Amino acid sequence: MEKKWIIKEKGDIAVVKQLASSMGVSESLANLMVQRNITTREEAISFFNPSLDYLHDPFLMKGMNVAVDRISTALKRNEKILVYGDYDVDGTTAVAMVYSFLRNLKANVDYYIPDRYKEGYGVSYAGIDYAHQSNCRVIITLDCGIKAVEKVKYARSKGIDVIVCDHHYPGEEIPGALAVLDPKQPSCNYPYKDLSGCGVGFKLIHAFSRVHGIPFSEVSNYLDLVAVSIASDIVPVTGENRVLAYYGLKQLNESPRIGLKEIIRESEITKALTIEDVVFKIGPRINAAGRMETGSKAVELLISGDQKIAGAISREINNFNKERRSVDRIITNEAMRMISEAQGTVNSRTTVLFNPSWKKGVIGIVASRLIETYYRPTVILTESNGFATGSARSVQGYDLYQAIEACSDLLESFGGHMFAAGLTLKKENIKPFMERFEKFVNETITEDQLIPRVFIDAELSFSEINGEFYEAINRFQPFGPENMSPIFVSRNVYDTGSGRMVGSSGEHLKLELCQESTGIKSFPAIAFGQSNHFDYIKSGKPFDVCYSIEMNEFRGNKNLQLNIRDIKTADS
Repeated sequence: MEKKWIIKEKGDIAVVKQLASSMGVSESLANLMVQRNITTREEAISFFNPSLDYLHDPFLMKGMNVAVDRISTALKRNEKILVYGDYDVDGTTAVAMVYSFLRNLKANVDYYIPDRYKEGYGVSYAGIDYAHQSNCRVIITLDCGIKAVEKVKYARSKGIDVIVCDHHYPGEEIPGALAVLDPKQPSCNYPYKDLSGCGVGFKLIHAFSRVHGIPFSEVSNYLDLVAVSIASDIVPVTGENRVLAYYGLKQLNESPRIGLKEIIRESEITKALTIEDVVFKIGPRINAAGRMETGSKAVELLISGDQKIAGAISREINNFNKERRSVDRIITNEAMRMISEAQGTVNSRTTVLFNPSWKKGVIGIVASRLIETYYRPTVILTESNGFATGSARSVQGYDLYQAIEACSDLLESFGGHMFAAGLTLKKENIKPFMERFEKFVNETITEDQLIPRVFIDAELSFSEINGEFYEAINRFQPFGPENMSPIFVSRNVYDTGSGRMVGSSGEHLKLELCQESTGIKSFPAIAFGQSNHFDYIKSGKPFDVCYSIEMNEFRGNKNLQLNIRDIKTADS
């Protein structure tokens, strides 16, 4: 699929020059800062030297005082607390964090993760019944609950106080919980709105610690879990999230908790962990527990203090992940076959597919994979408890949540954000939903949004690339949404002759690239999924590439490598 290259506007020349001079860096690097709204020396120092002192006061969050007071009372009275969270990475890390924190305070505490297949997403009646039967007087929800209006009423009818900790957009009605912590709720003045669910939980234990004189070091010890949640939930790596992720990654690399250490070992990661490693290697393994069996298994791993037990659970979860990969590959192939055989879908602006036999735990992954081939808003549905339930994914720049909300009268429930959502509907409403969703998207999406885009920070000559330049851009880490790894474009490059197709099906390219204007200087490059350009490249003709710069480590040797994001030839 051809991609549109968009080169970002250069920063104001005067600002770039002033920043380059004050920081003692090249104008290329100063421009990267200005593109990220870093325009002064003070802002640059703050950005490149994140400090935990920059974290906001947790009591700025609406409802925090009430939440801390109720937990304090529960501990004083030895009332049982149930820590309740979603079954994905954000939910399970949040539950592991809050449960471990309270357990260390000798609290009467239990945790609960709903069954993806029997209970579905969010707060469930079964979970509340469990709390009631277990004599819990308080439920703390994490990464869920902001739309659980009726469930909260049900809990209150059972004599249970609910503290909602969530980061999703609320519905029209805020649940009548004892306290609701969600920076996105109306009239919440918390300065940073993009915390993960685990991040909101972190603010809760931070606030509790301040009231009770608990050293911050006992709170910051949980930042490895927070970093995993930030990376896996794809929230912006800006502001407070950047600080939390920076120190969380530092802990992941230096002294991760036993459960995470075992997952890292299973992932066979031998270099310093990055956000990308968490997204593609750590997060999927934690997620696999909830996708293939139960998210409680992930919590059990993350709270474990026994290396032998943690190792056994980690191996089990690793096997879940292998099974998950096999299942999602099969379902993706089936889904692509359905699209190719369907009549009249060539010009559709959406993909909506339903198969009652598909495994609920992997359909979100399948939706993402389909967008790689058919670049349009996608909803994948399967059957669960007599309903059609599914996951939706969007394309860059298009508000998927708004489109699903426009179909809300056809849905039993839905939730999510701009780029990803979950929904449940009656099976008889599938066809009307398909038609309404297609109509709304068709009327609101632009042609430009239906073309995948690569945003390029700057044009670069190979002569500018060296170890010092790499180390400088590496200081922009941790990378993630709204602070992505810089992408550069170089023109008129060619392969030195050693290029070859690699991968199990020859789908990738391994190249050695030179640029006409820089003579003999060359760089190894990897281009995933771009073997369609191989014949042109082997012809010796020049072409353009956009790429990020990486440090490749192999058998103790390190060398700079270009990770090719896209290739444009004279034929394309």
